[in-house]
Amino acid sequence: MSRSAFVALSLLVTVVPAVADSTPMRQEPRAARELIADLGAVDAAARARAACGLRELADRATDAIPALVKLLADGSPIESSVCGRRWSRGGKDDLTNPGEEAAAALAAIGSRAFQPALGALKQDAWIGRRNAAWTLGALDDNRATAALIETLKDREAPVREQAAWALGALDDKQAVPALISALKDQDARVRRQAAWALGAIDDVRAVPALSHALEDSDDKTRKQAAWALGAIDDPAALDALVKALTDQADGVREQAAWALGAIGDARALTGLLAALKDSNAGVRRQAAWAIGAIGR
Repeated sequence: MSRSAFVALSLLVTVVPAVADSTPMRQEPRAARELIADLGAVDAAARARAACGLRELADRATDAIPALVKLLADGSPIESSVCGRRWSRGGKDDLTNPGEEAAAALAAIGSRAFQPALGALKQDAWIGRRNAAWTLGALDDNRATAALIETLKDREAPVREQAAWALGALDDKQAVPALISALKDQDARVRRQAAWALGAIDDVRAVPALSHALEDSDDKTRKQAAWALGAIDDPAALDALVKALTDQADGVREQAAWALGAIGDARALTGLLAALKDSNAGVRRQAAWAIGAIGR
């Protein structure tokens, strides 16, 4: 199944013959040095644009790693279009900050940024730890699994949330027990991200805990748990998902219907037929799809 991944943009490099003027070959290092200097600019937008420029240089910006790691803790809010593109780790209208752009640059640099990013999980500033966790998930290197599992115990909920995402992105089954425990986190954002991660990893060991999470007090967590159960595709979740077809939240009922269709067990047909009369049109549509999926 697909999982979150970070795609680095590469630049076309023109090979210049030895007899040619060497000036163009000197421009790129000079640009990198200027961008590194701008990471310390007074203006937050300028710092973010410098990080974006280094992201474009990708693995040719390795000299910037220490400065970018330091910038991870910079949470100054700025418009997400600061670098000429609408990008943030939230929705398209969300703000970004220099720390997030630094994380993206580190991920674009690649494997040489791994150890510095791993060390940044211990930064004093929680924003830096959160951005370091994102970087490690984007780098997609399973050597980070143990450290990210430990980060699920961080005192700050946003850091734990990002660690859960990163573990799902790494798709490492070693993280399953820790993510199951995270389904009981006191913060709903962490619980729902843990549910997503368990679905992304796709391990049947998570089915009992995710089934229980369908009774979570947070409707978004219940909805994410329903998705995860459908992604894992284990009939053991059938009874819990059929029960979720009567959840008070429309989104949960709709997601449960999808999950039942994804599992494809005919024992769910009675509940799905009843869902065809649901008060919400989205639930009715999803139930109809699920019935068709089971019948194939």
